[in-house]
Amino acid sequence: MRPRAVPDPLLDPNRLAALRALGLPTAFVRRSALSEAELAALLPRLPGERPGDWRQPQARPAIPVAPRAAAAAPPPTAQEQIDEQAPGAEPAQRTASPRAAAPIGASAAVARPPAAPARLRQIATLDQEALATLAQCCRACKLGSLRHQAVFGVGHAQAQVMVVGEAPGAEEDRLGEPFVGAAGKLLDNMLRAAGLARAGDDPARTVYIANVIKCRPPGNRNPEADEIAQCEPILERQIALVRPRLLLALGRFAAQQLTGSTEPIGRLRQRLFRHQGIPVVVSYHPAYLLRTPLDKAKAWADLCFAQEQLAAVLQTGDSAASDSAAS
Repeated sequence: MRPRAVPDPLLDPNRLAALRALGLPTAFVRRSALSEAELAALLPRLPGERPGDWRQPQARPAIPVAPRAAAAAPPPTAQEQIDEQAPGAEPAQRTASPRAAAPIGASAAVARPPAAPARLRQIATLDQEALATLAQCCRACKLGSLRHQAVFGVGHAQAQVMVVGEAPGAEEDRLGEPFVGAAGKLLDNMLRAAGLARAGDDPARTVYIANVIKCRPPGNRNPEADEIAQCEPILERQIALVRPRLLLALGRFAAQQLTGSTEPIGRLRQRLFRHQGIPVVVSYHPAYLLRTPLDKAKAWADLCFAQEQLAAVLQTGDSAASDSAAS
């Protein structure tokens, strides 16, 4: 049976524009000819899609794909290397993809090179407002063309505590603010119990919140090495501008970024690290705590440990708490 192409009126213009921008000719194949992984890789959530749009897989007999490469075909594009993870998961359902992202510092093939020296020099000169503008306009990695908006950061610009998460989820991508939805409410409750908040005028009581990467990965998959590399200078500049007295890393990728360690969270907890001379405390991501509520007590212990380290910094007037407090 010959494959039947989807009629043009049913094609989403955003998807066609994305295919053209990536240099991918449009072709049509039977849905049954593709594996589930190929389907997931070809269907990222694109800007402009809304619930109820034409994108109904069960009613679509064929989907656009790039034709098989010929002998002289160019190497795969970044779009073709999107992780094999179906879109639509909520922030609390973020899971590792079959091809897990490499740990920070590990050698791995990436779709794009690290940030260029010119980009690093430019970012190093920006203030908060200009840095936020750059993040909103950034297209340095493939996520820039797939997001609704970049999620830069929120909170007091000179906060004593800076909270660093992993990557935006669906609600963060929609609203442009980190840690919203169920995971955000849990984080707010934990901060409130410690006498902190995400909004306010007092830098001693108001945190600053940011993520390792600023754009939502399709399907809430784990961020990839090249995506982290392109966002790293933005996060580093944020830290330099805020100049917090303590960094709270939530989740594996934030912990790897700020500690340089690839150990699991369970081995990094209750230990003191430093990043740019600033004390770093590691704990579980709120989304993980929603799935594993028994570990909320451990997260609270981590928050108390962070308070102790912050108090030590403020008491000594130094930017580093005593190493003897960590074990």
